[in-house]
Amino acid sequence: MSDEKREAGGQGAAEETKVVSLGDGRFQLTTNSGRTIAYAVSAAGTTWVFLDGRTYVIEARTNPGRRSARGDDDVALAAPMPATVVAVNVAPGQAVVRGDVLIMLEAMKMELAVKAPRDGTVRTVACRPGELVQPGVPLLELD
Repeated sequence: MSDEKREAGGQGAAEETKVVSLGDGRFQLTTNSGRTIAYAVSAAGTTWVFLDGRTYVIEARTNPGRRSARGDDDVALAAPMPATVVAVNVAPGQAVVRGDVLIMLEAMKMELAVKAPRDGTVRTVACRPGELVQPGVPLLELD
């Protein structure tokens, strides 16, 4: 895969992003503010991207005017790719703050942190250490 340059922007300022495929679903993103690594996996028209502790799901839309029924929490609290649960750092009833590492996963010899997308209380935990989890399946729920 060749290098790609994209214009990314926010609040009126465009920033050039260079994306380089490193193979095995790994990508290096370089901007004016630094470098980071993103991981991606695709299956059946859906792509999961893991970047900076967050999971983003990109679905091919058959009807562009219709939103996906999945909530932001479901996406953020799901495995980005098939992975093994290494650690569960929370329990039901526990208060969490945005950015807390809730679950640690391992996939392709990489550790992937599943972080709280917002402040809240853990309602349920749907995985345990040693379990193989699939992409897109929520690992826990927040109230």
